[in-house]
Amino acid sequence: MITGRELREKYIRNQPTTFCPGCGDGMLLNGLSRAVEGSGIPREKIVAVSGIGCAAWVASPYWRVDTFHTTHGRAIPHAMGVKLGNRELNVMVVSGDGDCIGIGGNHLIHACRGNIDITVIMVNNGLYAMTGGQVGPTTEFGRPTVTTPYGNPFQGIDATKVAIAAGASHVARWTTYHMKELTRELEHALCKKGLSFIEVLSPCPVRAGKAEKMSGADMLEWYRDNTSKEPSEGKITVGRFLDIQGPELTDEIYRHITHAGGTPR
Repeated sequence: MITGRELREKYIRNQPTTFCPGCGDGMLLNGLSRAVEGSGIPREKIVAVSGIGCAAWVASPYWRVDTFHTTHGRAIPHAMGVKLGNRELNVMVVSGDGDCIGIGGNHLIHACRGNIDITVIMVNNGLYAMTGGQVGPTTEFGRPTVTTPYGNPFQGIDATKVAIAAGASHVARWTTYHMKELTRELEHALCKKGLSFIEVLSPCPVRAGKAEKMSGADMLEWYRDNTSKEPSEGKITVGRFLDIQGPELTDEIYRHITHAGGTPR
């Protein structure tokens, strides 16, 4: 059994953290490192791709694997390019809700449609935290933010339903309160063929917490009290929603290359 110190030295780059106190991104970094360790996948076989936002820092610069830090909303197509270029790599995306389902929403849909063999982790704090706490695509209806002081007039997007409808093969949602379940889900996703989409509900005490007069610990307790592993009126459902097999884009494209007389590398 690897110790916490050994895990940190193996997977975390030695530099000061810029995550705010109580932010869930550090907890995700811990769980993701434990998931990779449990999967047995060598670090040199992993490429973690991120875009712009607080969650993007989980992969780059903090994680000690090969990383690709890209432009806002474009992490998924860059990850698809890496996977298509070398299907032996285990490719993942770590993205925030605005980055993934906002500006990058179209890319998520078509990656799911191809069921390409990557893992997409969407860290959802319900707003654009890095740039000041503006309303985002997953912000709940009626919730006040700095740009919707009288409440969000839009319905929040349920990204797990989008991923299921678009064709992903593995879809789940957990919170940073459910770290054991989340770590097991991440390990399963890393070993699963096809597109895995995992939504991680994560607290943002500096933006959302201040507005609601809640600390990071308060927000974790809120997740505990307002989530359910079974559908429940008034609560957020967490758990694994989908786990199937289906045609995978990389296999299909390599098959087409072979059929046309080429030799895939």
